[in-house]
Formats: sequence, structure tokens, C-alpha cells
Amino acid sequence: MYTNGYDQYKTQSINTMTSGELLLLLYDELVKRMLRAELALDQENYELFEQSVIRCREIIRYLDDTLDHQYPISAELSRLYEFFQYQLSRVMASRKKSILQELRPYIEDLRSSFREAEKTGGR
Repeated sequence: MYTNGYDQYKTQSINTMTSGELLLLLYDELVKRMLRAELALDQENYELFEQSVIRCREIIRYLDDTLDHQYPISAELSRLYEFFQYQLSRVMASRKKSILQELRPYIEDLRSSFREAEKTGGR
């Protein structure tokens, strides 16, 4: 009943965000999905676990695909995203929560760095 209005609000919100805000939104979603994967493993809900890890990989792939390679930092970020993809592949194959727990702080640190850059005006 109210879904159409909510969808319009979401679309308008996303369309008015800066690129930095969108980047932070992606990182927030990535961390959320990683936590969801950890919880799913605890509950032995392997379907939710796999969906969560797949979504994490899709987000990282998108982040990598949208890098602007005219800047030197893009090559470094691309290698980091490749490492994240590798680790998530290991998680998917082994279902080891410890790999997720080791990986999440790296992603949270990167998110914090981008958040700080957004605050200081590096849009």
C-alpha cells in the first residue's frame, strides 16, 4: 500500500547522495552482510550464509569495477579488493567464521578511512 512512496523516497535519497556518501553506504552494506554471514554460520543457516557471502563478493566486485584508474591509489585498492575476493572464496569453501573475523577489521578500517576523507571534504 505504501510501498510506492517508500520506493520513491529511497530512489530520491540515493540520487541526491554524493559519491562519497554512496561509497560509505556500500561499505556499510558490506560490513552488514559480513556480520550476517557470521551469524548464519553460528546458526548453521548455510543458505543465508552463502547468500550473504555472495552479496559481499558482488559489492566488492562493484567497488573494483568502478575504480577510476587515472589515480595511482586505484591500483592499490584493486589489489586489496582482489585479496578480499580471495578471502571470501576461502570462506565460501571452508565455512570458517575465523576468516570472516580476520577480514572484517580490514574492511572496517577502509570504511573508516573513506568516512574520514568524506568528512574532510575529499569528495
